[in-house]
Amino acid sequence: MDIHTVITVFNGFGRGIADFLHPVFNYSFYVFLFIAIAASAAYYFISVYAIFFDKTKKKRYEDLDEDKAPFVTIQIPTKNETVALRCAQHCLEFDYPKNKYEIIIGDDSTEKKISAAISKFARQHKQVKVTRRGTNEGYKAGNLNYMLKHSKGELIVLFDSDFTPSEDFLRRIVAPFQQDKNLGAVQARWNFLNPNQNLTSVLGSTIVSVFHHITLPFINSRRNITFLCGSAEAVRKDVLIKLGGWESGSLTEDIEYSLRLLKNGYKIDYLADLECYSEVPYKPKDLYKQQKRWAYGFVSAFKEHGKSIITSEKLSAQDKAYINFTWTGYLLSVLLLLMFVTGFLSFITHRPEAMDIPKFFYEMGRNALLSSGIIFASVIAQVKSKNARSLPSMFASSFSYGLVVTYHVNIGLYKVLTGKPMPWFLLNKQGNGDMGQKN
Repeated sequence: MDIHTVITVFNGFGRGIADFLHPVFNYSFYVFLFIAIAASAAYYFISVYAIFFDKTKKKRYEDLDEDKAPFVTIQIPTKNETVALRCAQHCLEFDYPKNKYEIIIGDDSTEKKISAAISKFARQHKQVKVTRRGTNEGYKAGNLNYMLKHSKGELIVLFDSDFTPSEDFLRRIVAPFQQDKNLGAVQARWNFLNPNQNLTSVLGSTIVSVFHHITLPFINSRRNITFLCGSAEAVRKDVLIKLGGWESGSLTEDIEYSLRLLKNGYKIDYLADLECYSEVPYKPKDLYKQQKRWAYGFVSAFKEHGKSIITSEKLSAQDKAYINFTWTGYLLSVLLLLMFVTGFLSFITHRPEAMDIPKFFYEMGRNALLSSGIIFASVIAQVKSKNARSLPSMFASSFSYGLVVTYHVNIGLYKVLTGKPMPWFLLNKQGNGDMGQKN
């Protein structure tokens, strides 16, 4: 048998396999596309809702009653970050009664120079104290639990080290607790110091802005529930202790604790009119790591509490639906990957024929439009955050760095679904350099 005969036989056999697999890949692609269109339709809907019907900014609490103001502990967990001193300085400037709050910097630093700067700062300010546990066990959640042992406050207010709260932040986030005794926690809206620094920061700020300007306001205005975001938040200490503290080792202790609060019947409120500024990742690798960690931690929390959320008698069917809606963004990341893979395999297993170019681009454009609810939500979020001038950069970053982010999100989801561990990532912050020059 000559080589020509071998190739002919092989091609015939391979064509048979391709003919068998093509409809499988093609059918799978359209199934994933249909699900993606349904999820995108939800984002189109809530984005339009955000434009015309968002009532979160109209909801205002009465001002703080200073005579009955509770004692508050402000916690700033940090590791090798001098920018924590900038955050602490902002906290010292609160217009809250000075004798009714303390500041704790939870220093997990391994660099002696940074620990020395933190200690020096604390010696200069009586309201500030430092806790050190000599380890980073349990990551941020472990640090928070250690600080909890040294916290005198009735309420705990948490800030990541790069946050810069305004002078009236504390009185405004504490006021709701005075007026609602069933309130377990309050979350303020995030904004950014460097949203337009480069394409990376534009993409990072856009991702978070969708959550803070579209998703959270929607579920909060519809069902008066929300999620904690890990910073610029306040929680009742007695409730936190009652529910077992922060889950040590959790990569998103905020989401995990939010689910525990909700399924136990506690309310979490969202203050859309109280903004707190922070830094957003400006290096691509940092953004990839952040989004991978968030995906891992978010889905891990739902794996742990999803069943008990569904069976909770303290949540209505609508509450459960809105709570579970929050992970549809990650579902779209998975669907995008599956559509790419099955679409590519469907294309290469198709019988050779002349391509109908107009039809190809029409179908591709139609499918992209129908499944681009997240992009539409991103546009609305940027407009609502008064950053419309970044829209060209947002589109450029979404279709460049955004594709890599989707890849890393899927890695995070794969790891959590297969039970593989994920390390904690410490991100670069420009404020560390600025504060380092001052100390």
